[in-house]
Amino acid sequence: MSLFDLTGKVAVVTGSSRGIGKAIAHRMAEQGARVVISSRKQDACQAVADEINAAFGPDRAVAIAASISHKEALAQLVTQTNDTLGPIDVMVCNAASNPYYGPMAGISDDQFRKIMDNNILSNHWLVQLVAPQMVERGDGAIIIVSSIGGLKSSTVIGAYNVSKAADMQLARNYADEYGPHNVRVNCIAPGLIRTDFAKALWENPATLKSATASTPLRRIGEPDEIAGAAVFLASDAGRFTTGHVLVVDGGQTISSGGAIG
Repeated sequence: MSLFDLTGKVAVVTGSSRGIGKAIAHRMAEQGARVVISSRKQDACQAVADEINAAFGPDRAVAIAASISHKEALAQLVTQTNDTLGPIDVMVCNAASNPYYGPMAGISDDQFRKIMDNNILSNHWLVQLVAPQMVERGDGAIIIVSSIGGLKSSTVIGAYNVSKAADMQLARNYADEYGPHNVRVNCIAPGLIRTDFAKALWENPATLKSATASTPLRRIGEPDEIAGAAVFLASDAGRFTTGHVLVVDGGQTISSGGAIG
């Protein structure tokens, strides 16, 4: 059996109607998991579930819409998943928001709170909701999709970066708490990926040129290149990895950008 096999596993992926979340759901289904597609709109979720079922067989994916802004909606997501597919083996906290693009000095309180609530508090809620059933079984994997922004500064997405740094610490703390129960909690920190969410960055020629020039692979990433990291962390291949931030950025964070010294 492959170390990456997920046959029989139930995986919930938030923000999976497009972008990185959609790619993760597809690849987990390809490895045998039954996946829950979740985002705010049921029709968008259903469209992705239909794609996965057409590709990998009937009943491989179900669509359950939920807003990460509301704890009650996330609780219903977990309950409905349990009722439909059974206990959750893998929880991928991928959904996030960034309603502000510009210097942190200009961000409103409401915008700052929305970023913190949607990018940190919602992940905390999801861990609280799924961890008890994982602890009971003595097995489980929780993956939080963070960002290399959590390792760097930015003059245009600073508040988002603050939230992503907090996600890394959230994973470390929960990994320590739940490790004795064989529940693993990790982060993936993507670099610049070609998604609608990051379009404001990669559609800007100057920003794209700067990002690719300072990246050893000299390009931005694709959603599918993050999916492999998620499959690793969810499967037996990653069973001794917890509390870790897996950076997948083409080498951007380790590069001097061609500078000497």
